[in-house]
Amino acid sequence: MKKKVFSYLLTLLIIGGLVALGYKGFKERWFNINGLFTGGAPFGVDVSSYQERVDFEKLEKQGVEFVYIKATEGSNHIDPSFRQKWKDAESAGVPAGAYHYFSYESSGAKQAYNFIDTVGDLRGKLIPAIDMELTLAEVNDPPSKEDVVRGLKAFIGVIEEEYGVKPIIYSQKDYYDKYLADDFKDYPRWVRNVIYPIYIDVGDDWTVWQYNDKGKLEGYEGETYIDYNVINMTKGGLDALKVKR
Repeated sequence: MKKKVFSYLLTLLIIGGLVALGYKGFKERWFNINGLFTGGAPFGVDVSSYQERVDFEKLEKQGVEFVYIKATEGSNHIDPSFRQKWKDAESAGVPAGAYHYFSYESSGAKQAYNFIDTVGDLRGKLIPAIDMELTLAEVNDPPSKEDVVRGLKAFIGVIEEEYGVKPIIYSQKDYYDKYLADDFKDYPRWVRNVIYPIYIDVGDDWTVWQYNDKGKLEGYEGETYIDYNVINMTKGGLDALKVKR
C-alpha cells in the first residue's frame, strides 16, 4: 500500500513539474538522468565561438578536467575564437584538444590541411576530433554513404600521417550506424546522447560521451549553455587521449 501511495505521489510531482515548467524546462533543471551515470569519470566541456571569452581557470575550479575547442570547419574556415581559447587553456593548465567540423562540400584532404595549418603541433594535447553530423538541410538531402566514407578516409589519412594517432570521431548513434559503422570501427568514438544512458544502445563502445547539451557553468560569455562530456575510464581515461609525438 505504501509503495502505491509513494508511486502515486511521485507521479503527481512529475506531472506538476512538467506543467509548471514545460517539458524542456523541467528536463533542463531537474531531470538530466544522464548525470546519474557519470560519477568518477573525467569531466570536460566542448566550446566554440558560441561561448565567446572563456575563463578556463574558473572552469577548472568547477571540476572541468579537459576541454575540446572548435578549430576549423570545411577547407578554409577557422573558428574566430580558437587561437585565443587554445592559448588560454594552455595557460590555465587545462588539457585541451581541437576539433574539426566536417563539411561535405570540399575534399577531406583539404579540410585536414586546414586543421593542421590552424592547430599545429599537438604533442601533449588531446587527440584530434572530427565532428560528423548533418545540418537540417542535409537531413532533408543527405550525402551518400560512399561520399562520406571517401571524404572522411581522406581526412583521417592526412591527420594520421601528421600526428601519428587515430582521431576520435564525434557522432550520434544513428549517424554512426548509417555512415561509419562498417568502415571506422577501429576509431575511438565520441558519442552524443543527451536523452538516456549511453550504455543502453552503445554498451562500452565509446571513449567520450557528450551527455548534456544544457549544462551551465560560470566562466564564459555568449551562449547560455555548455556541453558536458565524460571520458570512459575503461578506455584508458584522459592519458589515453593525449598525443605522444
